[in-house]
Amino acid sequence: MTKRLLAFSIILSAVFPVAGIIFTAPILAQTQTNEQAEAQRLFDGGFQLFQQHTASSYQEAIKKWEAALPLWRKLGDKAQEAKTLNYIGFVYSALGEKKQALNYFQQALPLWRAVGDRAVEAKTLNYIGFVYNALEEKKQALDYFHKALPLSRAVGDGAVEAETLNYIGLVYSALGEQKQALDYYQQALPLWRAV
Repeated sequence: MTKRLLAFSIILSAVFPVAGIIFTAPILAQTQTNEQAEAQRLFDGGFQLFQQHTASSYQEAIKKWEAALPLWRKLGDKAQEAKTLNYIGFVYSALGEKKQALNYFQQALPLWRAVGDRAVEAKTLNYIGFVYNALEEKKQALDYFHKALPLSRAVGDGAVEAETLNYIGLVYSALGEQKQALDYYQQALPLWRAV
């Protein structure tokens, strides 16, 4: 039925341009609303599965989120696309598939930059650093944590800043650089107390 209405509105817009706008706009808005509702339904379904915290529910959550991604892309909703990519990254990380997790976090990062959400960009940099740390790529991990630190400070997110400082301290500790580690832990302590 919708295809017939769309075809009718296209013909109508060619014959009566003003009338065509009246008929076309609601149909396109309805289609977009339906796609948005479907993308949100898939995302929410994936999130419910994610909250079950089992390997099988994680796999099912990934399927739901993967199905939502092309809809978010079609709608041009970069924030929802990035959020979905981050959740897929979390699940792959939880499943021990760190390279897959890294792939999804790295896809999300430029989207967060594009929408200008510096707070979530900082968190995503931390997620990438965390995965590199788990992969024993300490220098790469430090690089991402050091990129996250000024962003978390710039947006005034003390919790993310403290978390980032702790991550940096953990990596330096693993590298045997205890003095450096202690310096970052000490910077994090007052922030943790404040949040």
